[in-house]
Amino acid sequence: MDILIIGGGLCGLTTAYLLEKEGASATILEARERLGGRIYTSRTDGEAPIEMGATWLGKKHQHLTSLLDELNIDIYKQYMGSKGYYEPMSVSPPQLVDLPPNEEPSYRIEGGSDKLIYKLYNQLQKSRVLLDSAALSIQKYDRKLEVNTFTEHFKADIIISTLPPKLLVDSISFKPELPNNLRPIGEQTHTWMGESIKVALTFENPFWRTENSSGTIFSNVGPVNEMYDHSNEQQSQYALKGFLNDAYYSVSRKERKELILNQLRRFYGQKTNNYQSYHEMVWKNEPFTFTEYDTHILPHQHNGHPIFQTPFWDNRLIISGSETARDFPGYMDGAVESAIRVVNKVKSLA
Repeated sequence: MDILIIGGGLCGLTTAYLLEKEGASATILEARERLGGRIYTSRTDGEAPIEMGATWLGKKHQHLTSLLDELNIDIYKQYMGSKGYYEPMSVSPPQLVDLPPNEEPSYRIEGGSDKLIYKLYNQLQKSRVLLDSAALSIQKYDRKLEVNTFTEHFKADIIISTLPPKLLVDSISFKPELPNNLRPIGEQTHTWMGESIKVALTFENPFWRTENSSGTIFSNVGPVNEMYDHSNEQQSQYALKGFLNDAYYSVSRKERKELILNQLRRFYGQKTNNYQSYHEMVWKNEPFTFTEYDTHILPHQHNGHPIFQTPFWDNRLIISGSETARDFPGYMDGAVESAIRVVNKVKSLA
């Protein structure tokens, strides 16, 4: 069978990798000029790698941890420390409080989350992974499906979409139209991390790792709501990374940076000014991840919906991706679980 995968993120690459193990090759169409989708590790020589996308996993994420073990990729525990800053309201100063024991610690991927992406990519036929190839339309014929990009046409027996369902129904035209029961669910499916703004600052020294300080921040004041130590696994390159209130997506990068620096000075004083570099990712401004909702959408709304589990167009169009997973939809584990489900479905159709 000719198999075409739309999307070169974790789900798409894992799907292609698992198909290769079964002796079946697939072509991946990735709209961006890079692989990884919502996994994006920003790198600057001599500084800590910064995860601007998916970052953490837990031991409960067994689909993901099994894949990491198979690819000989290690993980390490997120550094938290014993204390954290809590900022309850704007009229009160930040408080340094004791953090409770964490019975389910979070972990990060050694070497950066994109290490998983490129380990998968290196298992595939490079000529079948195409970048800068956004799918614009999908058309069903008697024997084949056809995908059109800006410059090329592809025919396939099976098409697997790993895009967030909302992005799929908004950005690709279908002929014939998608089933009436699929489109409204897709339009109202939450795109995980779509509204996130991730920000980070790198430093030469971890000045927050002292008895009377912390790199862990929880703030009701903002603009950063949460922040964590983001140093590398060797604890030799240092950074702080956090989540900016999503209301700040509309202001400029310069304004966001100044607002964040002003906030961190409340915790660290003038030491904040000694940062090496500033990083940010406004996922709402990424057209190959997010499209605006027409109605109010709750977090994880319709993630893992049963409608995504069944192929369409006589089993030739398969909806996949992290948001479609039964377990941990929206997370990296959900992307891997979805890939496993789809490959098992393809095997049953062979």
